[in-house]
Order: sequence, then C-alpha cells, then structure tokens
Amino acid sequence: MTIRVRLTALSVAGAAALGLVTAPAIAAPNPQADAELVSVFGHRGASGYRPEHTLASYELAARMGADFIEPDLVPTKDGVLVARHENEIGGTTDVADRPEFAERKATKVIDGETLTGWFTEDFTLAELKTLRAKERIPEVRPNNTIYDGRYEVPTFQEVLDLRARLSRELKRDIGVAPETKHPSYFASIGLPLEPGVVQALTRNGLNRPNAKVAVQSFEVANLKELNESLKVDLVQLISNSGAPQDFVESGDPRTYADLVTPEGLKEIAGYADVIGPDTRVILPVKEDGYLAEPTPVVDDAHAAGLEVVPYTVRAENSFLPKDFRSSEDPAAFGDVFGFLRALLETGIDGIFADHPDIAVVARDDFAAGR
Repeated sequence: MTIRVRLTALSVAGAAALGLVTAPAIAAPNPQADAELVSVFGHRGASGYRPEHTLASYELAARMGADFIEPDLVPTKDGVLVARHENEIGGTTDVADRPEFAERKATKVIDGETLTGWFTEDFTLAELKTLRAKERIPEVRPNNTIYDGRYEVPTFQEVLDLRARLSRELKRDIGVAPETKHPSYFASIGLPLEPGVVQALTRNGLNRPNAKVAVQSFEVANLKELNESLKVDLVQLISNSGAPQDFVESGDPRTYADLVTPEGLKEIAGYADVIGPDTRVILPVKEDGYLAEPTPVVDDAHAAGLEVVPYTVRAENSFLPKDFRSSEDPAAFGDVFGFLRALLETGIDGIFADHPDIAVVARDDFAAGR
C-alpha cells in the first residue's frame, strides 16, 4: 500500500451529504477526481475541535474528510490497549477529581523523564471506563472544554469498530494509524504493546497487504519486530531532537538526525515504509521563529523508497512559525493554509493535522493548482 490516496468525488462529498459536522467547513469535491493525493491524517482525531483520542474526535475527523484516524496506544493494568497520547492521564481525563483514585497518584520515570500523575498501567479497563476525557490544552482551545466529561477513554478495538462503521457509512475506506507509545518502557514492566497490536489488526482483518493501516513508533527495535509479523505499512517517527529511546538504552550513539541522513534512511527502508518527521525536520525554524530553507529530507527519503508524512500542523498561532502568525493571540488561527502549502511544496505524501478539514481543503487546492 502507498500512503497517498486516490480520492473520488463521492468520497469527499460523502461527509458533506451527512450534514453532521458542527465545526468549520467540510471539504468540497476535488476537481481532480481519482487523482493520487496527499493523505490527511486526523491527528488524535479532529483534536482541534474535540478532546483528543475520543471516539467523537475520530468520527469528526473522518466526516471532515481525513483519510486516516490516528490513535496513540497505551495498555491498561489488565493488558487492554486504549487510546491516550500518554500513559499519564492527569491532563486528559478527570482522574484528578476522583477521590476513589487519589491513592493511585504516583511518580515514575518514563523514557528518562520523571512524571507525577496517574498512569493507565495502574488501572484496569473497567476502572478507566469510569473516567471521562477532557481537553488537554484548554488555554489554547477553550471551545473544546464544553465537551469535557462527555466521552470515555476508548479501547483500540472500539476505534477499529468505529473505523469499520464509518467506512460503510461514508462509502470510503477510512484508514487507521496507531502509534505504539513508549514501547521499551511497557515491555520492561511486562505489558508489551506489540502482541496486542498484531492480534487486534489480525482479528479485524487488517493485517494484510494493501490494508489502509500504518503502524507508527518513535523507537526502532519494535518496528523491526513488528515488521516480522505485520503486512501493513510501518512508520518510523522522527523527532526534531534527541534519539530513539531504545538507542539510548542500548548505548547506540545515533540520534534522530542520523536517521534522516541518506544512510540512515536507507536503513529505515529495510524495515519500514514511511517516515513521520516533525515538520521542523523538513522546514526548519530559525532561532528568531521564522522558517529557514527546506532540508533535503523529503527528496532523500523518496530516493530511499520511503514516503514522508510529517507531524503536526495545528491552526493556532502558538503552533505556527512566525511567518504564518496572524497576531499575538496564541489561540487565534494563523495562516495555516500558507504553512500547509509550504509543506506540500516539499513533495510530502501525507500530513498529520489537528484540524483535518483545513488540511483537506489545502491539499485539494494544491492538487488543483489553486
């Protein structure tokens, strides 16, 4: 499978026909129907409009035209994979307000960082299901807080069930791009992520060539392991700094910067199909906050046979380079269309976006030469 999608007029119009989206505009039909297009990944769903990693967020992303929805996966105490950006859930659920779980508060070292809070691996699924999600960054996305308390923490299986239902309703194949979070840490405490990912995809008929699935990791060893048992696309995520945690723990001196050299990309192509770099790996930001010249990473990755899907485009000023900010208000939307165009001009194959409706419009306009 390739990450790029073939978009038909029916598929882009399907969400609009349903008339269920209350957030900004649904993408119009692309005039280049059946053209091969850059894929839009709903980052944590449509997290610009709903609390992240909720079924409501994923559903909204699909109805806005996203080609893939992206659940980050962490385990419960009883080994069930659930969708949370981090295993620490104090900032994304109401657990801190639940006196019955006060004693679960703990301090742990996760990938070298000391964190204090509440962790999924200390809760059974039944206990997690009593919690409710809330907006992670209310100071930037205050409108999302009206949904606080409405949604459960979903399991990976529930996300896959939603994907199947929406694919039927929207009459197009909704992809899923699960990310395995902190795989070395979870393996070290006896809760490895990989068996559950393989079992879930296999059980749902998605562990096959050409399935619209892309499994991600910031680490290397677990992708190599998954490459032995999965037939779907694998995505090596690339941070703008530091090194993969499994490299750090094994004494491998290489960094993420080493992985995006021509030699590093050639190695990645031996076990993965896609790189998912921070946008700054492609479009660096200078110390003054403005964009520098693009790097050769996209061209080098393509030369190695890899596709490129950078993360993450967000519409608010606080997340945009200064070139594209509209004001000093961190929560106001900036020129996100301009930033998306700058990324698209580098030749990327997909894009992670918190506001997938905007990314779909930008992608379609770019494909149509507008």
